[in-house]
Amino acid sequence: MSRWIGPLIVAVLAALAAWYTTLAAAPMVIMDRAWEQLAAQSGFNRMAHGPLVTAESQTIVRPSPDLAYSVCAFDLTQGPLRVHAHPVPGHYWSLTVFDSETNVAFVESDRDSKGAPVEVILATADQTVPSGVRNVTMPGAKGVALLRVLLNDRAEFDAVTGYRKQSYCQPLKQP
Repeated sequence: MSRWIGPLIVAVLAALAAWYTTLAAAPMVIMDRAWEQLAAQSGFNRMAHGPLVTAESQTIVRPSPDLAYSVCAFDLTQGPLRVHAHPVPGHYWSLTVFDSETNVAFVESDRDSKGAPVEVILATADQTVPSGVRNVTMPGAKGVALLRVLLNDRAEFDAVTGYRKQSYCQPLKQP
């Protein structure tokens, strides 16, 4: 019996190491794949205003068919990025910024902004941003900014898209 204790301990430790590695690596792998797919569709550091989601057109697993999505896959290696979310009157909308490990770095909705636009500067800790701006310090250079607008009726998608197209991501012009 005692000759099984050593291999059993090794097996348990190997299982724990595999479990922890999977748990730690999965968010990075998932987000990296999503980031690459989103960037392939519209490039980096620019907002893409997608069509209504259908089962055939979904890029991300399980998007809501009641939401209009605008997405900005960003890469801060060349400098900070300005993200501007334009309000959509009469609708719930939110801007969420995710880091490269799927963590939420920033979120604000129409309820928080009280109908005003939301504008933030995304930057890494070693990048400088002008004073007086809302700065979100990102833990890494890659991530995704996601604007979601809840549709009251799918027929109003075109009208809502007019507002969504006033939202953007653009590199911050350095003085």
